[in-house]
Amino acid sequence: MWDLISTSVYAAFFLSIAIGIIGSLIVVNKATSITGSIAHGSFGGIGLGFYLGIPIMLTTSVFTVLLAIILAIITIYYKHRADSLIGVIWALGMSIGIIFLSLTPGYNADAISYLFGNILLVERNDIFLMALVDFILIISIIILYHRFLAMSYDMDFLKIRGINANLLYTYFLILTSLTVVISVKAIGIILILALFTIPPLIAEKFTKHFYQMMIFSFFLAFAFMVSGIVISYFYDLSPTPVIVIIATIALFLSLFKRQ
Repeated sequence: MWDLISTSVYAAFFLSIAIGIIGSLIVVNKATSITGSIAHGSFGGIGLGFYLGIPIMLTTSVFTVLLAIILAIITIYYKHRADSLIGVIWALGMSIGIIFLSLTPGYNADAISYLFGNILLVERNDIFLMALVDFILIISIIILYHRFLAMSYDMDFLKIRGINANLLYTYFLILTSLTVVISVKAIGIILILALFTIPPLIAEKFTKHFYQMMIFSFFLAFAFMVSGIVISYFYDLSPTPVIVIIATIALFLSLFKRQ
């Protein structure tokens, strides 16, 4: 059982890195609804994987990247109807997943588990995938830090410098989709949005610079997840809801801090 706990702690560590980087970008770019659309829409890739009998992570990765590109087009070229169209993509992805699952013979309890997630069920192969995505995120934020910063706070600066802001924004959403892929099994589609946004929201109140916000978000996310894992282990509870409750309590406590 302790091997299971140690694996889940490794998963929490790698997921916290992703949350620190992408979660902070999501919060400062006000991309919460888009992230929710990608997360829930990823169920289409999960259903497709079960139907075709091929690796779930492969179909989910391809499906969510396509969703990210579609959502980038919507938010760039259809801003006046972006909220409505984001909601449509959200529902469409879920619907596709449900249809493919209904066409798959037998009862697919494993598919339903992706909705709620369980970090205690993460396997070593999942850890390697998390580490790979983290590597991509770290390299991306090191190379493109100032461009991401400008995208988040001063889009006009990118245009003045002749940088393709639309391409950069699309790349940000693709990175978000990859982070969703490595999170669905551990965190679950329904609760991903909470863990992607709560640590950065808290960190934003206690830091002055964006890089500090990412680092503090990492530590907060890791603390929340490890605490949830320990409590769920000793009290035989589902870990993800426990983690979200702990994070939410911390968020409400942070509201007492004056800016």
